[in-house]
Amino acid sequence: MASIRHRSRAEWQELDKEHHLHPFTDHKDLHQRRSRIISRADGVYIYDADGNKILDAMSGLWCVNVGYGRTELIEAASTQMRELPYYNNFFQCTNPPAVELAAVLKDLSPPQFNRVFFTGSGSESNDTIVRMVRTYWDLMGQPERKTIISRKNAYHGSTVAAASLGGMKPMHEQSGLPIPGIVHIDQPYWFGSDQELSPEEFGLAAARTLDARIKELGPDQVAAFIGEPIQGAGGVIIPPDNYWPEIQRICDEHGILLISDEVITGFGRLGSWFGADHFGTRPDFMPFAKGVTSGYLPLGGVFVSDRVAEVLIEKAGEFAHGYTYSGHPTACAVAIANIQLIQREGLVERIRNDIGPYLQKQWAELADHPLVGETRMVGLMGAMELVKSKDPLQRFPDKQPVGTLCRDLCIEGGLVMRAVGNTMICAPPFILSHAEADELIEKARHTLDRIHRAIH
Repeated sequence: MASIRHRSRAEWQELDKEHHLHPFTDHKDLHQRRSRIISRADGVYIYDADGNKILDAMSGLWCVNVGYGRTELIEAASTQMRELPYYNNFFQCTNPPAVELAAVLKDLSPPQFNRVFFTGSGSESNDTIVRMVRTYWDLMGQPERKTIISRKNAYHGSTVAAASLGGMKPMHEQSGLPIPGIVHIDQPYWFGSDQELSPEEFGLAAARTLDARIKELGPDQVAAFIGEPIQGAGGVIIPPDNYWPEIQRICDEHGILLISDEVITGFGRLGSWFGADHFGTRPDFMPFAKGVTSGYLPLGGVFVSDRVAEVLIEKAGEFAHGYTYSGHPTACAVAIANIQLIQREGLVERIRNDIGPYLQKQWAELADHPLVGETRMVGLMGAMELVKSKDPLQRFPDKQPVGTLCRDLCIEGGLVMRAVGNTMICAPPFILSHAEADELIEKARHTLDRIHRAIH
């Protein structure tokens, strides 16, 4: 059998076509275009099989926060694999890395969290929360509290329960979702509204749709509300500042559980350890994944507040839920090394005080381009709205996929950004230097210029 190192790009592409089904992919289109083979990476750059150097302004999939090639994480995995590569956490067993990581996470998290349940991904984390939320209300003698409220255009994963929590229409239409007991309200997307309200007025109005839906369903029927602090895959939807305080007030008023989905925003991306810290909420659950290991190994989990955990411990008996890889020792060892690296290099503070403001300033200046209707960014998480006309404001129709064109031209020009419809989004690694930020902006502007020439 030929080794990885000895196959040509064309051979890999042919094998990929014949045997590999990709996530979120039009395979007919992919087979015509052929896959881009990413063969190595270093720092903030990836390299394809033809040797092209590409600045990864999406941190892989929102996850390679400390950059590629960090020997501390590689060595942590190697050391742990020699000692205990795997054992399960069933049958009253555990392992030192899982226990140590749980304690490390407790110290990082808001004060209501003292316990964590480990999973293998963000989707598994949100599936776990559906089970925990409903079990909690059963144990509290309120089994009728089953409904979980989420938001349209939210993304909480792609398993059946997680995709149901999400509000992505294409996912629901393909799979007969959502499952019963999950409903959705409007997202706090001011740019996507008619803009007749100010952002502040809109923020309160968007939050109060939660109150209206709770009253419509009956407060005694509603179990929880789930939301990403900033919607990621939905297009980096940054809510007005008064949105989350009002959501918290409404949850408190009705006694429902609040879930802050930290799969993308957790572990520093906004310049705070968690999105809940940034927006000042007090959630009962925080699902996480991605940045906990900087994507070097799969690991997820759920922070469970004392309010919920103590009821599960005292009343549940056996909580019949878990995964083969819950608390995987090698993944947990890498997570510990990753968190220590972030702390040692002060990367969260660097986002808040240095590279975050530096990139935000230049990102905002892209709004002067005739194709850009709005830019927005918090920490190292940003979006850019591509528009047909700025005055009057006119967006491109869905059938004109300018975002896809922008994405493809970005890659041609040595830059990875992601297209969500006709919104371009970025989330670069925390180690991005000022010079690399300059390069990111220069390549983004060059791509915008190419598109403008092509369509005008």
